[in-house]
Amino acid sequence: MSTIKKDLALFNELAEVLINDEQHNPVAKRIESSQLFDSIDLSLSEEAMIDEDFKSVLSEILLATPKTATNLFFNQLFGGRQSKAVLGDLLAVLLNNSMYTYKVAGPQVGIEQEIIKKSCQLIGYGPKSNGTFPTGGSMSNYMALVMGRDAKDQDCRSKGMTKPLIIYTSVESHYSNAKNASFAGIGRDNIRFIDADDEGKMIPEQLEAQIVEDILNGGIPTYVNATAGTTVLGAFDPIDKIADITEKYNLWLHVDGAYCGSVLFSKKYKHHLKGVERSNSFSYNAHKMLGTPLTCSIILVRDKQHLHNSFNNDASYLYQTDGDDFNLGKTSFQCGRRNDALKFWTLWKSVGSKGLEQIIDQQFDLANVALDYIRNNPDYTLYSFDNSIGVCFNYKNVDPKALCTALYEQKETVVGFGSFKKDTFVRFVTINATNSPKDILNFFKVLEAFVEKNPNLLKVTELSL
Repeated sequence: MSTIKKDLALFNELAEVLINDEQHNPVAKRIESSQLFDSIDLSLSEEAMIDEDFKSVLSEILLATPKTATNLFFNQLFGGRQSKAVLGDLLAVLLNNSMYTYKVAGPQVGIEQEIIKKSCQLIGYGPKSNGTFPTGGSMSNYMALVMGRDAKDQDCRSKGMTKPLIIYTSVESHYSNAKNASFAGIGRDNIRFIDADDEGKMIPEQLEAQIVEDILNGGIPTYVNATAGTTVLGAFDPIDKIADITEKYNLWLHVDGAYCGSVLFSKKYKHHLKGVERSNSFSYNAHKMLGTPLTCSIILVRDKQHLHNSFNNDASYLYQTDGDDFNLGKTSFQCGRRNDALKFWTLWKSVGSKGLEQIIDQQFDLANVALDYIRNNPDYTLYSFDNSIGVCFNYKNVDPKALCTALYEQKETVVGFGSFKKDTFVRFVTINATNSPKDILNFFKVLEAFVEKNPNLLKVTELSL
């Protein structure tokens, strides 16, 4: 048997071990970080490891790694496992193509372009649109900012920053916006954080007032980042109203839909993106609501010329055949780039757009199960709202930080906490579409039983009930 066949057989054996263990132990046993290197042999040495020992340590690592695909993982903005997408990712690893030229990627270029074309059509971008696959939501936001910067100051690419450019985003937006302002040379001091309303949505009137103030002070308003699914509450900024303002003052509008932009596939929930066709760029992560393996991020641009203007650079040693439309390195931030499109394509191809719609709708259905349970139980306080897959609550008067930490450390369930304005609470995310209503209700059963059994373990806080 060849080496690759032996290793694939080992992979299948280890995968079966992991999947079987997930069924019986959905939360991995936690290893204290201070004890990690003493608990598992992660050392690298001069000598080769014999096969049985190698298999043993791999198995040990797999079983100790946090399990993100089980019915008790609610911590991150991703979860679950869509099997057809896993298949595509495994095939992409075997093929090992880089996506910068048609010469080395062949039909994989067509797969990426088909996803981009269909996505542009779904959000209402016209025939000049295009896009690319960045490494994640943060990089999508960065690429959008660079394009917005270059559109406002066309000499910036060659001469550097020479104008006082100002950018805008919500106080509830992703933390990458502040970093990106620094990376793009605009500067953290030149980002304006606009207040959010009581549901976590950017307030358009305050955005416009800030733009007017900056113009009066000699600044150059350049770019607005709107959010389709804020990290904590899952709120959707009012894109249509924000677009009225960006068009009035000639600013680039980017819609960061990394978390919840995939509602574009749902007839029932797509209204949250009303006005997105007026944006200059839009991004969403298929590795979040659609359940593909990490990472699978897409940024779309209404006018593809901006991708060329900001990211194209000739390299004769790379671009030797075919045209620009098939040499994707001319519109991407990276040169060498793994194939993140195939896993999304295998999922989309196998279930169709209707299947993707069902995946999205299922998550909102699960959130509604959680909302109904909380609203009908006086021991809970609800902090979130309808039409979000992030359900934020507190139980009795238990400190949410202590509760989430104890649940994790005691191997009960994995869930995080968040804050909005002056409140801190458990943030329960129903993003795993392979879960059922029974799994959602089981989470609350696990939480309540844990609190009952561990009254002295949890710090009590004064929460208004």
